[in-house]
Amino acid sequence: MAHADATTRIEKDTMGEMPVPTEALYGASTQRAVLNFPISGRPVPAAIIGAYAEIKAACAKANHDLGHLDAERREAIAAACERIASRDLPAPPGADPIAYHFPIDVFQTGSGTSTNMNVNEVIANLVCVANEAPIGSSKDPDYLAGKGRFAHMPATPRGGVHPNDHVNMGQSSNDTFPTAMHVAAAVEIGRALIPALRVVAGELERLAGQFQPVIKIGRTHLQDATPIRLGQEFGGFAAQMRHAEERLARAMVALGELPVGGTAVGTGINTDAAFGGLVAAELSRRLGVPFREARNHFEAQHAKDAFVEASGALRTIAVSLTKIANDIRLMGSGPRCGLGELLLPAVQPGSSIMPGKVNPVICEAVIMASCRVIANDAAVTLGALGGVGSLLDLNVAMPMMAEAMLDSISLLARSCHVLTDNLLKGLQADEKRCAELIEQSLAMCTSLVPAIGYDRSAALAKRAHKEGKTVRELALEQGVLPAERLAALLDPGAMTTYGNAGAPGGG
Repeated sequence: MAHADATTRIEKDTMGEMPVPTEALYGASTQRAVLNFPISGRPVPAAIIGAYAEIKAACAKANHDLGHLDAERREAIAAACERIASRDLPAPPGADPIAYHFPIDVFQTGSGTSTNMNVNEVIANLVCVANEAPIGSSKDPDYLAGKGRFAHMPATPRGGVHPNDHVNMGQSSNDTFPTAMHVAAAVEIGRALIPALRVVAGELERLAGQFQPVIKIGRTHLQDATPIRLGQEFGGFAAQMRHAEERLARAMVALGELPVGGTAVGTGINTDAAFGGLVAAELSRRLGVPFREARNHFEAQHAKDAFVEASGALRTIAVSLTKIANDIRLMGSGPRCGLGELLLPAVQPGSSIMPGKVNPVICEAVIMASCRVIANDAAVTLGALGGVGSLLDLNVAMPMMAEAMLDSISLLARSCHVLTDNLLKGLQADEKRCAELIEQSLAMCTSLVPAIGYDRSAALAKRAHKEGKTVRELALEQGVLPAERLAALLDPGAMTTYGNAGAPGGG
């Protein structure tokens, strides 16, 4: 038999008694999980707990609307859920209230059962606190009946709240945890990531307009190519971010389909047929996201394809950010012995040994964060693989997948803000350097091809390179074309538009 001491109380579950920290709002099932899974020291993300609070409140309303739960218990559960969602929970000084009362490691039972029971227990015990009953009374028969020493409590005219029978009514961990995954990811994408993408896209569009007059040399295969406007390059970056918004919109549609209502294996055992639809509608009302009940509960619970799809969208955004950040740091390389076409804001000293050195640290940080997002996507994908996570009638890698997804959303959102605030807003072009490099480029001969042919243009470029001259200088020396015609063909600005002077019949 378990024994309490000055710091613990005794709670019971179906496996027997368990000492639980006196002030903790969770119960025996949670404490068993805390002892079973001391793996990473990282609790399930707070966003999942917040999503669970919304789900449990929606479930209580649905059960009440269907006539399965009385109004008093519905209201008590809803009030407890509100306290969790608002983080209004007692905790020791300096402790995070969510981490304190929801301490179970991410690497736990793969269905998230431990976290579901953690939430059920905390909600039930919050109702105890509201009813001035001792924490841990939620399974006391007298408390649940509102009799004996609990008969005087006016807040429970029809009895207390049981973690399983009332908070978990019509539910299973197997449908509520994947629902929490979808809800948390969708809410965080809408709250944090989409606004961050819009900010960075807007700043890139501003730079595209500012840089449009700046003509520079293009590069393919890291070799000189025909001229391009710096604004055109930044317009391409901005388009990547606008496409990212569109990809997230499609991911939100996938995440909007919720498994709730399928209970244990998708059959809906022990719940009302209308339950899932009512919960989804209530979540939509509460959170402003268009959620809907899964069309096929067996697909929704047995596989995690929608989650993989959404993670893939995040991976694509990470790839886009690496392209943008890396191109900016390449164009800003130097300041004297690199490309030097962009002037990056100096945000910190770059070297402990080389005085005056300034590095593209913002670009590097964004690229590293993007690498982590790509790795998180690999974890999500692996977690959803058949034979790894998706096994027969349930996925058993969901807590890990949820943490990876939410980490990616946070990393991308914060990276976008850092990129915008600490780099893009202070970015400048070195127009003089851009013009110098264009004139030195042998690729300028490309616009001569329609006038003098490919072979002759190639010979001109090779000789110019050998003699250390520009294409313009050598072409004038050789009298390849009249000076006026040559000037028109070698106009860098004309080379950046369709129908330019070098096109057949142009100029």
